[in-house]
Amino acid sequence: MDSFFEEALNQAKKSFQEGGIPIGSVLVHNGQIIGKGHNRRIQQGSVILHGEMDALENAGRQDAAIYKQSTIYTTLSPCPMCTGAILLYGIPKVVIGENKTFLGAEDLLKQHGVEVVVLDNQECVDLMDAFIQKNPEEWNEDIGEESSKK
Repeated sequence: MDSFFEEALNQAKKSFQEGGIPIGSVLVHNGQIIGKGHNRRIQQGSVILHGEMDALENAGRQDAAIYKQSTIYTTLSPCPMCTGAILLYGIPKVVIGENKTFLGAEDLLKQHGVEVVVLDNQECVDLMDAFIQKNPEEWNEDIGEESSKK
């Protein structure tokens, strides 16, 4: 397993252990993680702290050129909000753990020339399944049943 994706998965597990939605993300530039985070919507009572947004926030302010040379790893297909941030900052590549639980705005990323790689990682699927079975209200509050592929 790629070490960057492994750290995104570790972030997802951390969120799960905290009682949050198990989605993790890392932002990588020149072979170094410059930001990592996990979904903290439940833990922080936040409407925007999805995994990708937390990783971007934890990376701090970066030069535009840094984003344009970076890759973001995320354990779940990015929602429209996170996709918007990826597009806003010009991040050219997204590596996704899985998109079976939720298919985000991958088509929008591709339409804007972003390279999208889906790993179909079973551990990501299993983490999400465990969370959704235990906490369907929290999952549906943010994503909504109509958006879920299950």
